[in-house]
Amino acid sequence: MVRTPLTPWERQRGERLGALLRGARGERSMVEVAAAAGVSAETLRKIETGRAPTPAFFTVAALAAVLGLSLDELAAVCARDDGHGGGEQALSA
Repeated sequence: MVRTPLTPWERQRGERLGALLRGARGERSMVEVAAAAGVSAETLRKIETGRAPTPAFFTVAALAAVLGLSLDELAAVCARDDGHGGGEQALSA
Protein backbone atom coordinates (compact mmCIF):
# COMPACT_ATOMS: atom_id res chain seq x y z
CA MET A 1 0.00 0.00 0.00
CA VAL A 2 1.39 3.37 -1.01
CA ARG A 3 0.77 6.22 1.37
CA THR A 4 -0.13 9.62 -0.05
CA PRO A 5 2.57 12.17 0.83
CA LEU A 6 1.61 14.68 3.49
CA THR A 7 0.99 18.26 2.48
CA PRO A 8 3.07 21.02 4.08
CA TRP A 9 0.00 22.00 6.12
CA GLU A 10 -0.41 18.44 7.42
CA ARG A 11 3.24 18.38 8.48
CA GLN A 12 2.80 21.74 10.26
CA ARG A 13 -0.32 20.42 11.98
CA GLY A 14 1.72 17.47 13.27
CA GLU A 15 4.43 19.83 14.53
CA ARG A 16 1.80 21.92 16.37
CA LEU A 17 0.38 18.78 17.97
CA GLY A 18 3.84 17.66 19.04
CA ALA A 19 4.70 21.06 20.50
CA LEU A 20 1.43 21.17 22.45
CA LEU A 21 1.97 17.70 23.89
CA ARG A 22 5.60 18.47 24.75
CA GLY A 23 4.60 21.67 26.51
CA ALA A 24 1.85 19.91 28.46
CA ARG A 25 4.28 17.15 29.50
CA GLY A 26 6.46 19.75 31.20
CA GLU A 27 9.05 18.19 33.49
CA ARG A 28 7.51 14.72 33.44
CA SER A 29 9.60 12.15 31.64
CA MET A 30 8.62 10.88 28.23
CA VAL A 31 8.71 7.31 29.57
CA GLU A 32 6.36 8.17 32.45
CA VAL A 33 3.78 9.88 30.24
CA ALA A 34 3.96 7.24 27.52
CA ALA A 35 3.49 4.41 30.03
CA ALA A 36 0.52 6.15 31.64
CA ALA A 37 -1.08 6.56 28.20
CA GLY A 38 -0.33 2.98 27.17
CA VAL A 39 1.96 3.89 24.27
CA SER A 40 5.66 3.41 23.75
CA ALA A 41 8.13 6.15 24.56
CA GLU A 42 9.28 5.96 20.92
CA THR A 43 5.74 6.66 19.72
CA LEU A 44 5.52 9.69 21.98
CA ARG A 45 8.96 10.84 20.83
CA LYS A 46 7.90 10.62 17.19
CA ILE A 47 4.70 12.55 17.84
CA GLU A 48 6.45 15.26 19.85
CA THR A 49 9.11 15.76 17.18
CA GLY A 50 6.63 15.78 14.29
CA ARG A 51 8.02 12.56 12.79
CA ALA A 52 4.58 10.97 13.27
CA PRO A 53 2.33 13.85 12.18
CA THR A 54 -0.83 11.75 11.86
CA PRO A 55 -1.04 9.57 14.99
CA ALA A 56 -4.06 7.39 15.62
CA PHE A 57 -7.02 9.06 17.31
CA PHE A 58 -6.96 6.76 20.33
CA THR A 59 -3.24 7.45 20.83
CA VAL A 60 -3.90 11.18 20.85
CA ALA A 61 -6.93 10.75 23.12
CA ALA A 62 -4.93 8.68 25.62
CA LEU A 63 -2.07 11.20 25.68
CA ALA A 64 -4.51 14.08 26.08
CA ALA A 65 -6.17 12.38 29.05
CA VAL A 66 -2.84 11.75 30.78
CA LEU A 67 -1.70 15.32 30.13
CA GLY A 68 -4.97 16.93 31.19
CA LEU A 69 -5.72 18.36 27.74
CA SER A 70 -9.17 18.44 26.22
CA LEU A 71 -9.70 17.07 22.75
CA ASP A 72 -11.36 20.39 21.88
CA GLU A 73 -8.16 22.21 22.78
CA LEU A 74 -6.07 19.80 20.71
CA ALA A 75 -8.39 20.16 17.74
CA ALA A 76 -8.33 23.96 17.94
CA VAL A 77 -4.53 24.08 17.97
CA CYS A 78 -4.11 21.46 15.27
CA ALA A 79 -6.77 22.85 12.93
CA ARG A 80 -5.41 26.38 13.15
CA ASP A 81 -4.43 27.80 9.78
CA ASP A 82 -1.24 29.85 9.98
CA GLY A 83 -1.93 31.54 6.67
CA HIS A 84 -0.58 28.69 4.57
CA GLY A 85 -3.95 27.29 3.56
CA GLY A 86 -5.46 23.95 4.39
CA GLY A 87 -7.24 24.76 7.63
CA GLU A 88 -10.65 24.53 6.03
CA GLN A 89 -9.78 21.11 4.65
CA ALA A 90 -9.07 19.75 8.12
CA LEU A 91 -12.39 20.98 9.45
CA SER A 92 -14.34 19.24 6.73
CA ALA A 93 -12.37 15.98 6.78
